[in-house]
Amino acid sequence: MGVHDILTEIDREINQLKQARAMLEGTPRRARRKRNLTPEGRRRIAEAVKRRWASQRKSQLVDAAGGWAIENSSATNLAYSSQR
Repeated sequence: MGVHDILTEIDREINQLKQARAMLEGTPRRARRKRNLTPEGRRRIAEAVKRRWASQRKSQLVDAAGGWAIENSSATNLAYSSQR
């Protein structure tokens, strides 16, 4: 195999690589869409977050009371103090 044959082979491989690159560059990429929330969607998410935090606070109160629910209402405090 002479130098001329080697150069011809290299040129052929370069052309194949260029074609493959052109095909890949020509492939359209998916553009990312900006996600917009509707006011209704924002409201539903806010309500869900509030419910989640309320349940976590409630479970923390139950854990702190050793399994008993603690309520911070004046009626509960009055009833408890009158039982003593």
